[in-house]
Amino acid sequence: MNITNNTILITGGGSGIGLEIAKALNATNKIIIVGRNKEKLDSAAQGLENVSTIQADVTHEDDINRLYEEVKTTFGRLNILINNAGFAHYYTISENSQTHDKAWEEFTTNYFAPIRMTEKFLPLLKEQSEAAVVNVSSIVGFVPGASLPTYSDSKAALHSYTQVLRHQLAKDTSVKVFELMPPLVNTDFSAEIGGKENGIPPSVVADDLVKALQENKYEVRVGFTESLYQNFFAGTEGAFDAFNS
Repeated sequence: MNITNNTILITGGGSGIGLEIAKALNATNKIIIVGRNKEKLDSAAQGLENVSTIQADVTHEDDINRLYEEVKTTFGRLNILINNAGFAHYYTISENSQTHDKAWEEFTTNYFAPIRMTEKFLPLLKEQSEAAVVNVSSIVGFVPGASLPTYSDSKAALHSYTQVLRHQLAKDTSVKVFELMPPLVNTDFSAEIGGKENGIPPSVVADDLVKALQENKYEVRVGFTESLYQNFFAGTEGAFDAFNS
């Protein structure tokens, strides 16, 4: 798809992967970065052309409604929605781990928020001759991380939802659906599980997404995610289409 002259909204855009995507695309597009902390957003946007900030918490329906109205009024259109905001607990399951509460928090951010964002912004996306939704999942959507038990569950759910969304929107809309699947990345988000020492740069993830958008490659398996997929899951590549034909 065309990656110039778009209006692009990125949740969790104030740092990490979201900010690197904004940097990779801001020269030739209008970028809107969204997050809960306005100071963090404004600091991230400094020095970047064509980047606007909107403070919003995408786990709250009222904030999403307000965000939609502001985008519609200020920008008039939206071509690409990137659901990047994420939240994780690192823990071991036990009788005292409060697993239900942790899972609820993770699914609220990692699964329910992208669903609600996508549903809210689809009317704007459908108005465009070419548009896209990008859901940022993870390598742990394929194989759960032992220290990220319910975060892994939420990303597996997002992977499943993304497949169905792609299948349904392909029938009669111009909206393409991409899934970005990073491995361990060197961000503050992953510092607790060794991202600083062992993670790939977030700029690599952003560059892979840009290339995938240009090539209409809908599953963007970055770095080790691709190796894992080829070694263990490549034989299932056509399973979804076969099951849903």
